[in-house]
Formats: sequence, C-alpha cells, structure tokens
Amino acid sequence: MVGSSHEALHRIFQKDPTLLTKALQKVLNVPFPEPREIAALNVDLTETEPVERRVDTLLRAETDEGTYLLVVESQGKTDERKRGSWPYYLSYLYEKYRCEPVLIVITQSSRTAKWASRPIRLGFPGWESLTVRPLVLGPDNVPVIADERQAEKDVPLAVLSAMTHGRGPEAPAILESLAAALRTIDPDSAAVFVQFIDSCLADPQAKQMWRDLMTAIQYFWRHPLAEQVRQEGRDQGLEQGLEQGLELGREEGREEGREEGLEQGRAEAKAEMVLHILEWRGIPMLDADRKRVAACRDLAQLELWAQRAVHATVASELFAEQ
Repeated sequence: MVGSSHEALHRIFQKDPTLLTKALQKVLNVPFPEPREIAALNVDLTETEPVERRVDTLLRAETDEGTYLLVVESQGKTDERKRGSWPYYLSYLYEKYRCEPVLIVITQSSRTAKWASRPIRLGFPGWESLTVRPLVLGPDNVPVIADERQAEKDVPLAVLSAMTHGRGPEAPAILESLAAALRTIDPDSAAVFVQFIDSCLADPQAKQMWRDLMTAIQYFWRHPLAEQVRQEGRDQGLEQGLEQGLELGREEGREEGREEGLEQGRAEAKAEMVLHILEWRGIPMLDADRKRVAACRDLAQLELWAQRAVHATVASELFAEQ
C-alpha cells in the first residue's frame, strides 16, 4: 500500500512506465526515442560496504537508438545532499549496467522544481569533470487536465496532473474530471490510481473532496485504502449515532434510540458531504437550500443530491424533478 506522496510520485511510473517517456516527450519536449520495451529493475544500489543507497524508481528502456536507464527521484523539498548522491547514482548505474542513465526528478513544489533543474557541476569552474542535468516534472510544466474528455484520452497523464497539481486552485476541476475518467479503464488499474492520488493530496480539503467524489459516484475501491476509508466513515457514523441513540434511549428505550441515532448519523454525514462538494466546487447556496440539505434524513435522496453535486453548475440543480 502506498502511504506517502513521495512514494506515489515515483511509483506511478512503475505502474505505467510508458507515462515516463510520454512525459519526457510531451511535457519536457525532450526528443527521447520511443522504447520498444521498458522493464523495472532493482532499485537497491547498496555496495558491499555497509552503506545503503537506493533510487526511488529505476526503469530500463530499450529503444532503436540504444538502451537507457531511467532514474526517477521523487523530491519533496530542496536537499543539497543530492549534489553528491545523484551524480553517484548515475555513475554507479553506468558502471554496473553499461547503459546511459537519465535522471528524472518529480515534485509537487515549484520551488523544489526550480532548485532541482539547476545543473550539478563537479570540478574546476569552466572545466567541470562531471555535469548532471536533471529533467524535472512539476506543477509548472505538467499540464492541468481539468476536462473530462481530455482526461479520458490519457488517464495516466491525468493522474499525474492530479498528483502534481493537488495543492493548487485547479485541484477541484482536475479531480472531478479524473473521477469520471477512471470509470473508463479497468477497475484494478483505477483502484491503484485512486490510491496514488489519495496519497499525494496533502491538502486536507482536497483529500476529503477526492474521497467524497469516489463515494458520490459509487466507485468501488479494490484496495486496502477503500476499507480504511469505509471504516472511518462507519466509525464516524457509529459515534454520531451512539450519541443520538443514547439521548433517545433515555427517553424511549436504549435499543430503539440507538437504531434511530445510527440512521440519523449516516444521514448527517451524507448531508455534510453534499454541502462539502458544492463548497469545494465554488457553487453558492441559499441559506434555505443549505438548511434543506442539512435537515434531510432520507439517505436515498441525499445520495441522489451527492451525485448531482459533482456536476451541478448551480445549487438549484440538486432539487430538479427527476
């Protein structure tokens, strides 16, 4: 299970290696030759001495122009120690495999991207013994894919867009279009992509919106993350329900009150989700409409409103006649 944005940012290329060469060609405009075959290699660069060195993701690309090693490093912040480790990685890999290594850095930070793109020059100024020029993918050059049709044409690239732009103002539109596009690919691949995105969304509101979108469209997550999210929802509903149930239980009986409380807790959580989706999408609501949603206890009705909230352009569309 991917548990961090660092891991997700480079493992996306293990899931779909062709996305990496596509990003080099289409995003960075690097004339990298089209691979005939791409295979994942062991990322462990540990030597016989007790010093462990690992790259994040390592791929071998066979092309008509030769064999290349694609070294992918996920970088969250600036780190001057990379001036030593990145040249070492490339030199070691060339010596071990006798293939040309290519360093690609992926980040969610514009500041980190700017830092990583600076050449690393080792040696006498003007006559460097070694120069490392990383190719950098980040929010300043990965395209914003906020159109559903565009996302459907290239789902892995749309996933990369969501992962690199998850902190920006475009996040809601990107996540909405991607949520719809994921339904056009096989469920197992979609489930992996869902988890990559969930791991990369550092903004709590963006993460919650993503989970709300997955719930609203009734998308089944075939991954341990799904059970984690579902359990969180069950625990929240149970807690709210027990509070309501205990209060009602004092008046009308503990068992009857508990069941009513549980049902009310589920309805309140669903109503909050509807309001949250509209808020994140920037759709204003009248106080009367907001109160109508908050007061509703019909789970089927709330589910319908949640699905409509994902695509509505005005709040009144929630209440249109079927």
